Amino acid sequence: MNSKIPAGLEDLLRRPLVGVLATVTPNGSPDQSPMRFTWDGAHLRMSHTIPRRKFTSLQANPNYSFLVTDPDEPSRCLETRGWLVTVQGDQDGKFYSELSERYGDTDIELPADVEDRVVLILDATTFVAR
Repeated sequence: MNSKIPAGLEDLLRRPLVGVLATVTPNGSPDQSPMRFTWDGAHLRMSHTIPRRKFTSLQANPNYSFLVTDPDEPSRCLETRGWLVTVQGDQDGKFYSELSERYGDTDIELPADVEDRVVLILDATTFVAR
């Protein structure tokens, strides 16, 4: 395991790819979800809502694993590990809209659950080339 991104793999965090966020539910079972994200060089940011299982799982156990695979070369994978640092409100849907634009959505409509929207800010401490 490495505290720095392995050489030649940082593009997987900079490109608008969908990764798989893995957490542990409060009852101890694993849970994985495909997630869109942004990367600022230290933190992953993802849009989510308060009532969903992924949010409650991270509140109970803030540790996560996030796997991104290069769709052009599936053998290039990067796993990021760390923990939930904080949660910011996104009731106006600003981050949700930014994320939608990043992923090429041209007709951005705020979801019905916009008032429950939050931004998950995940600290990235460990990187593993897969």
